[in-house]
Amino acid sequence: MTMVSPNRLAIIGLLVAVCLVAHAQRDQVAIELVDAPFESLVAQVERQSAYRFYYDRAQTDGVIVNVPARRWAIDELLKAALSPHRLFYSIDVNKRIFITENYALINTLPSVSIRDTAALREPIPLPPVVGHQQDERAADISIQNRLFEIGSSGAAQSGTKTLSGYIRSTLTGAPVSLASVQVVGHSSAVQADQFGYYSITIPAERSVIRISSVGKKATQRQLLMHASGRLDIQLDDEVYALKEVIVSAEQGSQVRRTQLGVERLSIQTIKQVPVVFGEADVVRVVLTLPGVQTVGEAASGFNVRGGATDQNLVLFNDATVYNPAHFFGFFSAFNPDAISGVELYKGSVPPKFGGRLSSVLDVAAKTGNRNKVSGAGGIGPLTGRLSLDGPIGEKTSFFVAGRSTYSDWLLRLIPDEGYKNSGASFYDANVQLNHEFGDKDALYLTGYISNDRFAFDTTSRYGYENLNLNLKWKRIFSTEAYGMVTVGYDGYRFNVSENLNKVNGYRLDYAIGQTFVRADVNHRLGRRHNLTYGLQAIHYRLTPGNRIPVGERSLIDPAYLAAEQGVESALYVSDSYEVDDRLTLDLGLRYSMFNYLGPRRVDYYAPGLPKSENTIVDTREFGSGQFIKTYHAPEFRLSARYALSPNSSVKAGYNSLRQYIHMLSNTTAITPTDTWKLSDAHIKPQFGDQASLGYYQNFRSNTIETSVELYYKRMHDYLDYKSGAVLLMNERIETDVIDTEARAYGIEFLVKKLSGKLNGWASYTYSRVEQRTVGVNPGDMINRGAYYPSNFDKPHNLTMIGNYKFSHRYSFSLNLTYSTGRPITLPVAVYQYAGSERVYYSDRNQYRIPDFFRADASFNVEGNHKIKKLAHSSWTFGVYNVTGRRNPFSVYYVAEEGRINGYKLSIFGHQIPFVTYNFRF
Repeated sequence: MTMVSPNRLAIIGLLVAVCLVAHAQRDQVAIELVDAPFESLVAQVERQSAYRFYYDRAQTDGVIVNVPARRWAIDELLKAALSPHRLFYSIDVNKRIFITENYALINTLPSVSIRDTAALREPIPLPPVVGHQQDERAADISIQNRLFEIGSSGAAQSGTKTLSGYIRSTLTGAPVSLASVQVVGHSSAVQADQFGYYSITIPAERSVIRISSVGKKATQRQLLMHASGRLDIQLDDEVYALKEVIVSAEQGSQVRRTQLGVERLSIQTIKQVPVVFGEADVVRVVLTLPGVQTVGEAASGFNVRGGATDQNLVLFNDATVYNPAHFFGFFSAFNPDAISGVELYKGSVPPKFGGRLSSVLDVAAKTGNRNKVSGAGGIGPLTGRLSLDGPIGEKTSFFVAGRSTYSDWLLRLIPDEGYKNSGASFYDANVQLNHEFGDKDALYLTGYISNDRFAFDTTSRYGYENLNLNLKWKRIFSTEAYGMVTVGYDGYRFNVSENLNKVNGYRLDYAIGQTFVRADVNHRLGRRHNLTYGLQAIHYRLTPGNRIPVGERSLIDPAYLAAEQGVESALYVSDSYEVDDRLTLDLGLRYSMFNYLGPRRVDYYAPGLPKSENTIVDTREFGSGQFIKTYHAPEFRLSARYALSPNSSVKAGYNSLRQYIHMLSNTTAITPTDTWKLSDAHIKPQFGDQASLGYYQNFRSNTIETSVELYYKRMHDYLDYKSGAVLLMNERIETDVIDTEARAYGIEFLVKKLSGKLNGWASYTYSRVEQRTVGVNPGDMINRGAYYPSNFDKPHNLTMIGNYKFSHRYSFSLNLTYSTGRPITLPVAVYQYAGSERVYYSDRNQYRIPDFFRADASFNVEGNHKIKKLAHSSWTFGVYNVTGRRNPFSVYYVAEEGRINGYKLSIFGHQIPFVTYNFRF
């Protein structure tokens, strides 16, 4: 064999290098980058040329590129962009650009034979993956450089293909819900669903997808799409360096997604925020988000953009939770060990959701470990919890969790003798079973139960419970389409008993139950369209109240209100349409219908007169299942996003929604004795619509997110009450309620710092919500028909959440909250009438209670990070209400010795220290 001398080979190599540089100089790109992340440089060069980049993302993380606008030769561009960052480049004959730190990669060959040189001109490839493949565990970084060929290599290489599959945790095998999948250099990006399933359109060419999720190590896959196919991906848990602490589930998602007013929180983020008694609380953390408020400290429920508490649809794994609170509102109904994340829709509500006017709080349940049995738990001042999960064979996994309280010691500390026999307790339990029937079918069974009992003495007792059970069947039809069928039951009931006076002893029972079925389909049509469509039906059955005597001496007459039932149904369709790389539209239509059903006796009243027993003109009896009243109408869901740059966008949206069920409450905060009422022949469904506009800008490689959103909302047929209204055991509730209309508007500012030793967010909201009575008798008008502030109108709201990580084991968290006091109606004068003294009250909600401010702090200590341990533990030490401020929950007045004296009621008037021990194994 003829050999080439080393000198001659060196000359040949030099000529090749010179030709390569000259060729690179001839390839030019038009580009301008201002404070852009390194990935923007990569995306624009690869879009305008045949060059492809290869680099370690850990070396380019945080690199900001600035180059002026002009046409650049490739090598000149790289020199200008990389020289300030100690990054070097090397270009080979195949137009591959290798980026390295501290030194340039040498891509010329040493002295070898011509045959050997020819053999090494292309890198030795790893075996390609063809067709449907199960991704290996991502422990080896080489998998990111492996080429995955999807489909047969003989297929046509043009247009786009669809890639789908599951994203799971390497450690547990559990699905990674809401993980982000993005095509590098393209605008295509999707999020996995609650079961970790994704479907994305990929160009039929060499492509790279990037997969990321909070708490997981970001990874990538190199693809060559010969046909549509499936690729399952596993993500490793991330142990962050201090500069890489992330509190966002998906960096840049606010800029990229089309919807407005959507907030996502991971369980890791929720656990960082200090709350009363030290246990992570979903609802308390949701209250730190812009546009979300509560009427008072420790109050159950929350108000979103001026909406009432009953206008929020609270879902736990698609099950409706009617009372999301424990222990007088001090604890959320959701065990933090049983959830994986939370989504709050307050602006652009997807068409698949309906039945509420203001928001949807979608809580995702945790799924079982598919690889081994594991567990977690915690012990706090008032509660203890424990969870266990693991595999059952190869295809099935389970998750069970329980939580209970031992809180009686706290009530015994109350100095009032009347509370010495008081007691309070609650428990909740979760269970989930997942089973896969091959690659296309899976079943998911979810159950939840919660129970509260409390008594302030031996004579007054209260109790309430939630019960939810649903079964889901998921079917993957193809790489482009999959569907889900869900059937289930949701129930809520409460009871109150009073036996202080033996002759008046009674027990009051109330219950609501709903059986539902829904079918949802997600269908990707090419690169530009992603369709979702489906149908839903809910059958409601309400027992409005049963009052029975308690004790042999009770003289209470038994009373039973007739049961109510109705059916709410809906069809929906939506299309996420990517017009081009900058403009995306979400177009949705939901058509809903409600049928109020018999058996029922219905009174009809004289038109134009106040509804009362004296104005009844007719009474009709309806048989079982007979339609009494039907309401139906379309609901529109529209939103648009326009990308101003890779780091900024503007959005606009419009939503209309209808609500067919109403909560009846004579208190501002949710209480266990609140009842629900279906729309009927007299009470109309609530209707609301909202227009919103937003601007979103990210800085420093998407590590800082900023946004501002404006909204205007209208609400019609919202129920208010006449003075002296009776809401319990009222068989003619329509005579004590008043229809009102409301308007709400505001502006929300949000700043998030997503990485670094110091991270967190700050939000400020200015908002107003006002309502007025319409279409009622002048004698029933409130404030003479003028607009008046709603009970939850709090114009200014400022929240700051900060976390500082000293090391991997020690961190500090601080929570600051300020808000305007809520409206109140006060007595303003005393007058004499008919020989007695009377109190004259101001217009409704004319005054306000004092403003609210609170600071909370906690210090978190992680156990050592040894891998081989029986259990990994952590401690949380903190103080709730650090300043000891006595924030008033309410202001009330009492007539005492001929004078009317005012008092403030504070829930927490002092600092509350807490310590919580958490463990997992």
